[in-house]
Amino acid sequence: MKFGVSTFITDQGIRPAPLGSALEERAFDSLFIAEHSHIPVSRRTPYPGGGELPDMYYRTLDPFVALSVIGAVTRRLLLATGIALVPQRDPITTAKEVASLDLVSDGRVIFGVGVGWNREEMTNDGADPSTRGRLTDERLLAMRELWTAEKAEFHGELVDFDPVYAWPKPVQRPHPPIYVGGGEGAFRRVASIGDAWLANSVPPEQLGPQIERLRSTAGRDVPVTVYAVPDDPEQIEGYIRLGVERVLFYLPTLPEGETAAHLDRLARVASGFR
Repeated sequence: MKFGVSTFITDQGIRPAPLGSALEERAFDSLFIAEHSHIPVSRRTPYPGGGELPDMYYRTLDPFVALSVIGAVTRRLLLATGIALVPQRDPITTAKEVASLDLVSDGRVIFGVGVGWNREEMTNDGADPSTRGRLTDERLLAMRELWTAEKAEFHGELVDFDPVYAWPKPVQRPHPPIYVGGGEGAFRRVASIGDAWLANSVPPEQLGPQIERLRSTAGRDVPVTVYAVPDDPEQIEGYIRLGVERVLFYLPTLPEGETAAHLDRLARVASGFR
C-alpha cells in the first residue's frame, strides 16, 4: 500500500516548497492537488459536498506552477493533479504543461483528470456542460497524440487540428499515467483512456463492489487510488484487503506550522502499515 496526500494549495496556506519538502521528509509517495480556474460569483451549481462552498475552492494556485516549485525541492515525490479540469483546458497548452513538468521533474508526473462539477465555471472557460464528457475524452486522446507522435494531429467532433510539432515529449513512456477521477459514470473513460481510477473518498464497503464493476467494464485489473481518505486504521485495512494501490490522506489547507503537525499525525498512521 502506498500513502500520499491530497490537498488544496492556496494563497492562505502553506507554500508549495515547504509542503513538498515536508511530504518527502515524512516518506509520503505522492501529492495530488486540486484545481479551479476561478469560482463564479453566481452559485447556481450546488456544491457536491453540500452546504456552502469551502473557502479553499476560491483560492487555488495554478497546479502546474505549484507542482513545478515542489518538483524543484524534492527528488522522489510524485507530482499529481487531483484533478485537472480537462474540459476547461486547451489540450495543446495542457499537453505542453504536463510534458514540461514531467521533463523537469525527471518523470514524476501523474495526470489526474476529471470532467468538473461547477457548470458556471466551465461555461466561463468555454465548455458546454452538456458535452463536457465527450470533450474530456477527445482532449485526452488529443493530448496522448501530442505526447507520443512526432507530427501529431487529431480530428474529432469537438477537438480538431492538423499535423503539428509539439515538444517537449514526456520523460515517461508512452506518457505520464492518466488517473481518471469520478464515480461509476467514469468507468468507460477509465477503461478506454485511463491508466488508473481515482476514486473520491469511497469507503471500503462500497468500493469493493465498484472495483468489481470497473474490472468488468475495463476487462482488466485497473489500479485504484482513493482520494481524501480519513486517517482511520480500520478503513485503511479495508482498502488493503481490496488491493487498493494507494490511499491519499486529506490534508486541510493550513499555515506551515499547523500543516507540519497534521502531517506528523498522518505519517504515524501510515507507518503502521509499512
